[in-house]
Amino acid sequence: MPLTGPEKDELLAIAREAIVAHLKGTASPVEKVRTSENLLKDSGAFVSIHRGGRLRGCIGTFASPNPLYKTVIDMAVAAASQDPRFPPVDESELKYIKIEISVLSPLKEIKDPSEIEIGKHGIYIVKGLDRGVLLPQVAIEHAFNREEFLEQTCLKAGLPEGSWRKGAAIFIFDAEILKEP
Repeated sequence: MPLTGPEKDELLAIAREAIVAHLKGTASPVEKVRTSENLLKDSGAFVSIHRGGRLRGCIGTFASPNPLYKTVIDMAVAAASQDPRFPPVDESELKYIKIEISVLSPLKEIKDPSEIEIGKHGIYIVKGLDRGVLLPQVAIEHAFNREEFLEQTCLKAGLPEGSWRKGAAIFIFDAEILKEP
């Protein structure tokens, strides 16, 4: 079931509160009582942090045994502090960052790449120990066609070009995207 407007607002507020609490060393928003069925279901989620329109951190999970709101808390803190591509976010950046949450559907393995719909599906590619993921919005933001999207996901996985054609497992997923204004 799609998230309601108030649920989206609450998840974005939760993510920001979690980052602020982490940076200040205060109590996490996890202690608040949640009653929304959508926020209590288990779901995968990615949290992306942007500053000045550029990625500043992004961490996520495809599945979690925790309720969605708790997954968002964990991924928000991880995106702000554990993305190896970036130094941790610091308090002075809080007023400049924008948070984006991608609430994920379950993964679906596909055999035919023509099943990938640009703008609807994200891609997760696995080959051996290498794996890479790109969220659905990445294809739109970079104007990738299907083949470019597959190639870029392989590159993100550290795989050679064309690996998606040679024995890699390809999974797709949908994402409900929430963005701070």
